[in-house]
Amino acid sequence: MTTPTAARPFDTILRNGRYFDGTGAPSAVRDVGIRDGRIAAVSTADSGPLDATGCPRVIDATDRWVMPGMIDIHTHYDVEVLQGPALAESLRHGVTTILIGSCSLSTVHVDPVDAGDLFGRVEAIPRRHVIEHVEAARRDAGWASAADYVAALERLPLGPNLAAFIGHSDMRTATMGLDRATRKEVRPTPAEQRRMESMLDEALDAGFVGMSAQQLLFDKLDGDLCRSRTLPSTYAKSREMRRLRRALRDRDRVIQAGPDASHPHTILLQALASIGGPRRKPLKTSLLSAADIKAIPFVIHLMRGLAGVVNRLGADFRWQHLPVPFEVYADGIDLVIFEEFGSGAQALHLQEKLARDELMREPAYRARFRKDYESKYGPRVWHRDFFDAEIVACPDASVVGKSFGQVGQERGGAHPVDAFLDLVLEHGTDIRWRTTISGHRPKVLRKIAQEKGVQMGFSDAGAHLRNMAFYNFGLRLLKHVVDAERAGQPFLTVEQAVHRLTGELAEWYDLDAGRIREGDRADVMIVDPAHLDSTLEEYHEAPVETYDGMARMVNRNDATVAAVLVGGEPVFLDGAPTDVLGQERTGVFLRAGRRNPVAQEEGQAPKAWVEVTPPSTAISAPLM
Repeated sequence: MTTPTAARPFDTILRNGRYFDGTGAPSAVRDVGIRDGRIAAVSTADSGPLDATGCPRVIDATDRWVMPGMIDIHTHYDVEVLQGPALAESLRHGVTTILIGSCSLSTVHVDPVDAGDLFGRVEAIPRRHVIEHVEAARRDAGWASAADYVAALERLPLGPNLAAFIGHSDMRTATMGLDRATRKEVRPTPAEQRRMESMLDEALDAGFVGMSAQQLLFDKLDGDLCRSRTLPSTYAKSREMRRLRRALRDRDRVIQAGPDASHPHTILLQALASIGGPRRKPLKTSLLSAADIKAIPFVIHLMRGLAGVVNRLGADFRWQHLPVPFEVYADGIDLVIFEEFGSGAQALHLQEKLARDELMREPAYRARFRKDYESKYGPRVWHRDFFDAEIVACPDASVVGKSFGQVGQERGGAHPVDAFLDLVLEHGTDIRWRTTISGHRPKVLRKIAQEKGVQMGFSDAGAHLRNMAFYNFGLRLLKHVVDAERAGQPFLTVEQAVHRLTGELAEWYDLDAGRIREGDRADVMIVDPAHLDSTLEEYHEAPVETYDGMARMVNRNDATVAAVLVGGEPVFLDGAPTDVLGQERTGVFLRAGRRNPVAQEEGQAPKAWVEVTPPSTAISAPLM
């Protein structure tokens, strides 16, 4: 007779925290034991505390929430990760899985200069840094295929887990050349079409979640060769896209796309293309973005309705949604919203400050700008209201705290456009201002957060470094949920909100993430609900070391997240990075289709998340 071998000690125990598994199931106070990077045990009401004998790390989670690390489904870390793979600005807020390759942009196939032209202006990442990063990465760990690219990423000391889209503009540029890929009259040759299809197949074989495309026409190229043309993906015709979509549909992978708001029928066509039928699968489709836009407030109701209709007809269609007010900042005229109308794009086309200043002084140019500003018809993103644009910093302190419209009134009744241009001419990028583009109505945000046809994401982390900071968007949703519960107006339970930010996304993108049951990856965050407070709504600035110390807008609410673990290894504790972050690889490249078998056996997540429960039962246990 043999004696049973005692179980090895846990590597880490998370003690006495309120445990959310990521499925939407009721939470409860539990211990969580971690061993070899996976969840090894979760205590039960009957079992009592987990045995800590021999365990080198016990983290007290009393009065705190233990939940899966969050998933950010829309980032532009493709450049930063090559030289700064810790990606600490997302990790510190509990994001442990990050999707790159959004908006048709990736760095899998393009050369460094083309990457600079693709990313520089569209994503407001300085072009020279894009070129330097891609050039250095290719020199140190050259890759010739999607599989090589994944291998190169996995040799880096990744902080979070990565998953990826292959960018259509990346493939099109590498196949056709940037100039031919951005000409309306040029179509890919049969050989070029086959090459793009081969690139897509190779990426899907390597575990990419799908392909990203773009139709948005105010995303413009940087550099000199093709400056101010739209992204290569916008030039693709239906035949080219149809053949690429077929590969995604057949393999149950995702197409992410930015719709052309100036041609609303294209949004309808993309939604209809998601519908399956007797002889074909639905096409998983994720469009940007379900936003309550100030400029056209009624459109959000049409967007919500469209998702519901096509999904009932057999589609698998989702809008990406940022569940917080979309507040943006700008230094002078450097902001992507000016790309959406002619006079704004005309100024941004000019790279040299002297030339731009000369343009802004011209009476004829100012007349065009005023005409564009006053045009209130047609689809648009920016509300074009300089009375709704607050100056937050300027060498002339007398204008700080005022809108450009107010400054115009104080300066003899000048038109708001003239007041804006005068201040930009006088102070350049030293005048900083802000406005809220969308998400300004809390009640509407609550309604969107309940929609099955909406996914929580669209942070744009890693891009627009001087314009916005939504690294903590998930925490802000949790705050909104808690505040509504306390006010007696619940719209989601905490369990449902956690599910929306974790397990729901992992299931749809088919990734081994987003849940912390026995056998799952130990990607975990511990939240102190007492600090889901106003600090989440503030922004700060911190240097990006790999971009020569360029100041980036960030969030700093270090008391809110007590701990973040990736693969069972603590990477943040009490708001500070641990010694392993950036030195050792804690994250991995998550390949689509390789989920934990436990998750596949579990089946669909609970459907109760789409229902609003009464205030007395909205949360299964006390908030703290």
